[in-house]
Parts: sequence; structure tokens; C-alpha cells
Amino acid sequence: MHERFTDIRERDWDTDADGEVRLAVVGCGGFARGVVLPSVEDCEYLTPTVGVSGSESNREAAAEYGLETTDYDGYADGDLADSYDAVYVATPNRLHLPHIETATAQGKAVISEKPLDATSERAEQAVETCEQAGVPLMTAYRMQTDPLFRRLREFLDDGGIGDVTRFGGDFTFPVLAGSRGPEQWRLDQELAGGGALVDVGVYLLNTTRFLLGEEPESVSGHTRTSGPFSDVDEHVDFRVVFPDAVGNFSASFSGHPTADYTVYGTEGTVRVYDAFQPNRGRRLVVETGDKRYEIEGAGGGELREEFDYFAHAVLTGRDIEPDGRDGLADVRLLEQVYESA
Repeated sequence: MHERFTDIRERDWDTDADGEVRLAVVGCGGFARGVVLPSVEDCEYLTPTVGVSGSESNREAAAEYGLETTDYDGYADGDLADSYDAVYVATPNRLHLPHIETATAQGKAVISEKPLDATSERAEQAVETCEQAGVPLMTAYRMQTDPLFRRLREFLDDGGIGDVTRFGGDFTFPVLAGSRGPEQWRLDQELAGGGALVDVGVYLLNTTRFLLGEEPESVSGHTRTSGPFSDVDEHVDFRVVFPDAVGNFSASFSGHPTADYTVYGTEGTVRVYDAFQPNRGRRLVVETGDKRYEIEGAGGGELREEFDYFAHAVLTGRDIEPDGRDGLADVRLLEQVYESA
């Protein structure tokens, strides 16, 4: 295997910081309760201490993790503000801005789920609010903190597959599977700001920007919808043009779940299977010349990495790579894809 992949768990950002960040989880929905809270139980630099939700049952579930709880009015009033140092915003997209504003008014650092808000105007306001308050803002792009994707970026920078020329990928998330019905906020244009593109397509866009370290020159796309998805895009196919490479991607809210990602170069290819599902052991396949490398169970645990990365930055005052401006750039690009469609 290439030397860049020999230590697939390396934390290249970790300086053994002193201290711990206490976190308020604002929005204790299914993802926060079922994925985030179990993932951060063994964080080195962060401990969740407060849960905020408008649902009594969600507050009760958060309390099972040992969190103090309050509702959104209590959060806005600062009822438990002495019990946390930072805020994780995991509410529906259009509610991110007011919850970020509350955190900045309290002087708390913020990590906000993607997209940063439902519109670029609101996302820009969130960024400017944090900058004016002097508090850190991180957009929760967990793939940027997954050690596998950080090693992959280094590998591509080293010319591991020659000059990168193309990207391809699909992320299909059957949003109505299981107990999730059509009344969920993801199918509400006002709350979500879009459908498959903003919820899962953004992973393909942001990961590619991260790996290349470049901004697109143009984007375009086509959307389709049916049945209960009448308010948002059910399927999207979109194209992202960089100065020397092109990405062709698809994302869907229905169909067989997939999350595969491919990088093409002049001297080889890299494929990542199960690329974007949270905490999934991924399969990496590198083919170059007459060589073929394969790693099973690579990556995973990126939510723990994401929150420890955030807390480490807060403790040390270091710059955050997936910051608010990174999140704002994506919201603007997503709107351009919709305009094209």
C-alpha cells in the first residue's frame, strides 16, 4: 500500500491540547440522538452536557445520555448557558440562523450542520454574525475530518494517480425508508431549502472541493421529482467544472442506498465504497499502472473525529478548515445548480 495510507487513523491536527469543551446539542432529532450522541461518548476533547429540543420525548431521550435539557425558549433565554462552552446546531436547515445567533450572543463557539442555512442570504448572515462576535464557526463536514479522506487528499496532492481529471459519484438516501414518513421537514422546501441536492448531494460537492483545494468555475444540473416529493427535488444530476477537472454526480431521496465516490487521474483511479454513510467502515481501492491497493474497513468514526477536531480548535484557537465561509460557498453553489435546473 502507498505510504500515505499506512497510518489510516492518524490525527494530523492533534497537538494533545489541554482542557475539554462542554457541548449543547441544539436539536435532538433522530440524527443527533441516534448517531451523534453515541459517537461522541468517547471524544477526547469534548463532552455533551446540554440537550435542547421542543419535543418532550426527545428531551427525555437526551437526558438518558446524562444531559441537562431545556426547550428552545429556554435556550434563547440562556437558562443553561453556564453548563456549556459551545453549541452544535442540528435543527432543520432554515432554523440554523436563529440558533447560531443565540449561541453568538452567549459567546459560544458553534458547529452547525450542513447546509449552513436554507438560503445563501441566511447562511451569509450566520457567518457574519459569528465573525462580528469573534466566535468560531465550523460547518459540520464530517468527511473533511475522516482520516481516510485526509490521507486521500495527501495522496492526490503527491500525484498518486497523476493529474486528477474527473470525479464521479452517487449518494442515494431513501428518505422515506423505515419509520420516516412524508411529513418530515426534509420534504418541506421552506425548512430544508431543497431536497436531495442540499441534504446528500452536498457531500459530493464539498468533498470534491476539499480534495482538490479549488473552487469550481461553474455548476449545472437537472432535477426530477414525483409523488410525495412534490415540494423538493427527489433526484438530482449535477456537473461541477473546476479549472482542470470535472465532477459528474447524482443524489437521490429514493432508490437503493448507495454512497460511492471515484477519482480519475492520468495514471490511475481511486474508488471509495460506502463513502458517505456515518461511521461506516469504507472500502478504498487504488489502481495505478499494474498495481492495485485495497483497504477494507478504512475510515469510519468520523463523527468522533469531527467533534474532537472542533473542540481541539476551540481549545487551541486554531483555524477551522471547514469553517462558515466553506459552508457559505456550498450554499451559493447549490443555488446555482437549482437555477440551472
